[in-house]
Amino acid sequence: MHLEQINSPEQLKKLPVRELPRLAEEIRHFLIESLSVTGGHLGSNLGVVELTLALHYLFDSPKDRLLWDVGHQAYVHKILTGRRSQFDTLRQYKGLCGFPKMAESEHDIWETGHSSTSLSAAMGMAVARDLKGEDHRVIPIIGDGALTGGMALEALNHIGNEKRNIMVILNDNEMSISPNVGAIHNYLGKLRTHRHYHKLKEEVEYFLKKIPSVGGAFATAAERIKDSMKFLVVSGVLFEKLGFTYLGPVSGHNLDELMECLRLADQTKGPVLVHVVTVKGKGYLPAEAQAEKFHGVSKGYKLEANKEAKKETPVKYAKVFGDTLIQLAETDKRVVGVTPAMLGGSGMNEFASKFPDRCFDVGIAEQHAGTFAAGLATQGMKPVLAIYSTFLQRAYDQVIHDIARQNLNVVLAVDRAGFVGADGETHQGIYDIAYLRCIPNLVVMMPKDENEFRHMLYTAYRTDGPIAVRFPRGTGIGVEMDPELKELPIGKSEVLREGGDVALLAFGTMVPLALEAAERLANEGVEAKVVNARFAKPLDTELLDRLNMEGTPVVTIEEGCVSGGFGSAVLEYFSGREDSGVPVQIMGVPDYFVEHGDVKDQLSEVGLTVENIAQNAHQIIADHRQRV
Repeated sequence: MHLEQINSPEQLKKLPVRELPRLAEEIRHFLIESLSVTGGHLGSNLGVVELTLALHYLFDSPKDRLLWDVGHQAYVHKILTGRRSQFDTLRQYKGLCGFPKMAESEHDIWETGHSSTSLSAAMGMAVARDLKGEDHRVIPIIGDGALTGGMALEALNHIGNEKRNIMVILNDNEMSISPNVGAIHNYLGKLRTHRHYHKLKEEVEYFLKKIPSVGGAFATAAERIKDSMKFLVVSGVLFEKLGFTYLGPVSGHNLDELMECLRLADQTKGPVLVHVVTVKGKGYLPAEAQAEKFHGVSKGYKLEANKEAKKETPVKYAKVFGDTLIQLAETDKRVVGVTPAMLGGSGMNEFASKFPDRCFDVGIAEQHAGTFAAGLATQGMKPVLAIYSTFLQRAYDQVIHDIARQNLNVVLAVDRAGFVGADGETHQGIYDIAYLRCIPNLVVMMPKDENEFRHMLYTAYRTDGPIAVRFPRGTGIGVEMDPELKELPIGKSEVLREGGDVALLAFGTMVPLALEAAERLANEGVEAKVVNARFAKPLDTELLDRLNMEGTPVVTIEEGCVSGGFGSAVLEYFSGREDSGVPVQIMGVPDYFVEHGDVKDQLSEVGLTVENIAQNAHQIIADHRQRV
């Protein structure tokens, strides 16, 4: 076994090249076995085994900067840099992170959980290197899905113009999470089919050199002839026109060819792009056949059997979203679904099958998705933009400027709102309440359960103007579904339990916790009113006025950041009343980044538990009684 002997790139380099294929097999076996216990991103990491081996074998991390984009394909990198023994803690609370993390290793020099950032960061590192007079390589590894992101294209343009020594590795596996879409993807497909391009180019150059040179005019003509041959063989030659030396396509699973190509790239001055073609899920047939399904696997997944242990669970929120969207689209041809590369994750696969002409996966292009939806709305359509909370951050300008400012009928279906568990700090959906609540014209709401979620989607569809419906990752709580959809009054909460000692104002996923806390408080002699807030904007001011008149202490509870969130909105309202004497205690996520782990552990870490709710209720009641 070679793998047990490899705990650093230095140890890897001591192996003969002929032994690397065997090591690759051992790494794949280790990944399959390990992830069957912990869960994690399987397919993407199986696809980059040889590529990662080649990079660490030829280059000198951490002196040479390796930047992994998106970062979920860095497991092999982590194995080769001394973290194999920690894989039993992968993506678990206080365990090994599923993305590059500087605190873990000096080899992780860029942290990323959002795609398309590596090229911009690499450019910054390359400029810093040159300004300081240092001599090392800067090597970003970016997938073809991430290359569709506008930020990556902006960086390509800048890198090509500056002519810095940067080696871009394009890991082309034809997948991001959902199958890749768009012109860039199609262009790469053409490159993959023209494997003899460079051979033909060399033959043309050899032929031109045989022709006697007749001044600069003929030399210029010769270059044009070569350019025309490029366009003849591969339409566009995008990367060379952007200023890169393009090498490839090369097989990402043939170590000899791959290492030869990387050596050639290392000898090339200026920006160079190495086009590496890999197979997502390589070496594990179920993952190769169903790349989208095996992009990430859950904890305890039976990998070898290729099936999960079946158990009765409540319906997933994504499934509820997809089904409700279909129901709306069946009765209204204006309904259009839009998503930035999260077709499966957001539960829209069936919608895409039923309404292929009204479903648009625009690729990893959140900004475009936002303005595209706005454009649809200007023409009388009813676009529903399904987007993860963490990725909606990337379309913030579009939400403000193109959607809300024009008061357009766009529904933002904000998926993964709240804690997301194992994906950790880069993916936590805990900021959108704050960053959406401050935008004029925009309504922000969240359901207490999967049944109310259906009604909120219907309400959003029926409402004029922009509206955001937040919903969490995972399954609902198992409530029965109403047979008919109904419209909820905008800005009106729901009192679930009466009580005059304290009011627990809970938003979204915190409602069940508040109800449980109220039961505990009742056993302790405290009667708590429990309110399903429903709306972070607009607030139910009628309810707040009544609480103010009654002098009832208030505890707000939200699975979002305290700064600027739902609780802040309640405080702002009371502070604007001259007669307000109601004390308010805000419970939410403190001002720091919460790392990966189980959602229950994350909630416990920030104090969002039944015990803490009850404790805060007792404290605010006692404080209020002392003041009055």
